[in-house]
Amino acid sequence: MSEAAIGTPGTASAAEQEVRVRRRAIISSAVGNFVELYDFLIYGLFAAQIAANFFPKGDDTIALLQAFAIYGVGFFMRPVGAIVIGAYGDLKGRKNALVLTVGLMAVATALTGLIPSYGSIGIAAPILLLLCRLVQGFSTGGEWGGAATFLVEYSPPGKRGLIGSVQQFSVGVALIAGTLTAAVLNGWLSKEAMVEWGWRVPFLIGFVLAPIGLYLRARVHESPAYNRTVEKKQVARSPVLESLSTHRLPVLAAFGLSAIGTVGNYTYNIYLPTMATKTLNIAANAAYTSAVVAAIVLTILTPVMGWLSDLIGRKPLLLGSAILYGLLSYPMFGYLTGTPDPTKLMLVQGFSAVLLAMYAGPLCAILAELFPTKVRFTALSIGYGMSVTLFGGFAPFIAQYLIDTTKNPMSPSFFLIFAAIVSTITLLLLKDRTNGPLD
Repeated sequence: MSEAAIGTPGTASAAEQEVRVRRRAIISSAVGNFVELYDFLIYGLFAAQIAANFFPKGDDTIALLQAFAIYGVGFFMRPVGAIVIGAYGDLKGRKNALVLTVGLMAVATALTGLIPSYGSIGIAAPILLLLCRLVQGFSTGGEWGGAATFLVEYSPPGKRGLIGSVQQFSVGVALIAGTLTAAVLNGWLSKEAMVEWGWRVPFLIGFVLAPIGLYLRARVHESPAYNRTVEKKQVARSPVLESLSTHRLPVLAAFGLSAIGTVGNYTYNIYLPTMATKTLNIAANAAYTSAVVAAIVLTILTPVMGWLSDLIGRKPLLLGSAILYGLLSYPMFGYLTGTPDPTKLMLVQGFSAVLLAMYAGPLCAILAELFPTKVRFTALSIGYGMSVTLFGGFAPFIAQYLIDTTKNPMSPSFFLIFAAIVSTITLLLLKDRTNGPLD
């Protein structure tokens, strides 16, 4: 590492300075990613209240489907963000791109919490909601791949799984913060107050947190791997074109292996609390308390699984998770919907959190190891972003649609099984490059 990247000479040994720089990079990436994902996730957790505010009164189910549709449409911007911000990150550096993503997310989140209701401004309300959601999707499309790339490129040898899992760890913390906010607000406020103004609180909290992420990211050094690429004059002239031509098969692999992780997360963690309250008649505070417990389990186990993947390889954990999701999702939904109660909900979400941690822990490392440094940000973001768009973004909408169409509360498991099959096949065809050279 260059002297500039390490710090001021003479104040500490090179090794000590390198550790400090790495620690600062990890913290800045984690905090920024937390802010970004907290802002993005809270929409799904407050979908019922958003539906009541932004669509005409009448059929609550139709309004909820419309709210989930806008939730999903926001995901269409993730591949766009992956392409634009990913290319910017490969051309101008990871740090600059990650500062940009947090700034965009802060503005969109604050505006979402301030939009007047449909009763006040009519059709303009859902249009403005959609525009804010599109900006959020654009920002997150660059954030996820950028944070994963940045962390893995800063990882010392043999610790990519552990350091890369910090990205997913921060997602878990964001999920805890979001679900805990939902649980507290639903416990303290009446249903009417939640619909009237309570749902706006988490969006404003997200905006207040953003300056912290911006400050930390503005002070961090560029990743060592990217600096080496610049020094060797190997920066890709067209990261998008190269990603979709030379590296198209790894991009497809990233798309396929990300499927079950995204569907598992957005079905069990984001959609299930709404299903529990709307379809299974479980009290809202109990449903969100269950989600908080599951998020805590996920957050604690994710770095453990990342560390374990450094020892035994990425594929065993990922395959185990995908196969178990495919085999057990239908029985889990059957167990929950047979005679619904908060204890069963907590057990189902908790077990899913264990499976998701097995997937989330190694995910950043295995994705980053698919690509060379010069296109890693772009290629990883495109593969993962497309998968999240098609599989994760519409998971709540598909789950609700399946229930309304089939009248079978176990039907959301069908989509989970399909995603598990896609990821299992991809993993069986994929070479495990655990701890191999990044370039």
